[in-house]
Amino acid sequence: MASPVLSRGAGPLFPPHPFHKPSGWRGLLRRMGILRPLKAAREMSMIEIVAEKREEAAAREALLDLCLPERFEKASERIREDRLPAEGLALAAHGPDGRLAATVRLWHVSAGPARPALLLGPLAVHPWFRDRGLGGQMMRAALERAEALGHDAVLLVGDAPYYARFGFSAQKTSGLWMPGPFDPARLLGLELKPGALDGARGLISPTGLPAEKPSLDALIAATAKRSA
Repeated sequence: MASPVLSRGAGPLFPPHPFHKPSGWRGLLRRMGILRPLKAAREMSMIEIVAEKREEAAAREALLDLCLPERFEKASERIREDRLPAEGLALAAHGPDGRLAATVRLWHVSAGPARPALLLGPLAVHPWFRDRGLGGQMMRAALERAEALGHDAVLLVGDAPYYARFGFSAQKTSGLWMPGPFDPARLLGLELKPGALDGARGLISPTGLPAEKPSLDALIAATAKRSA
């Protein structure tokens, strides 16, 4: 069954070869830079944001390696590792060719004792789609979905000026800390329900379901299949 479309708005992951120069009037307009904005707008209109499929894990990790190779050094990774994302909150954006253009996931955490929340991240957008608004579309789709599912609050570690446009601030996160080194000015929160982060204090800790680890036999079988 096809994944339900959560949002629309961006375009294909791999463009035509950049050195291909059409002849005639199209080539002239392209060299003048006139067709480029039209092509970008058309591509953006064809993006689909949907629930991530299990078989997309390898493509997602490859995109994260490309965009965020240092992510395993972050304190937030200590919260995400060996955990499953919150149900319904692993999102992927695809171009019309079906290839992955962006990813974002949210994770169950406790924002101090007995205070359920979500941790958002990492958010990654393929370089081809940078500065086209796809990151913002992913954020809005994720937050709308989290609110629709009844979650109380969302936390993230990121650039305050960028995430302020989505309602995030450090106003109610000063009493929280991460399981590792972090910049308090970059620990941001958004209440999906008023007062959800009032008085929040304590360690942000994972509460999501543990991820299933493949058995040694399964890994050996998968390696043998690839080598065949």
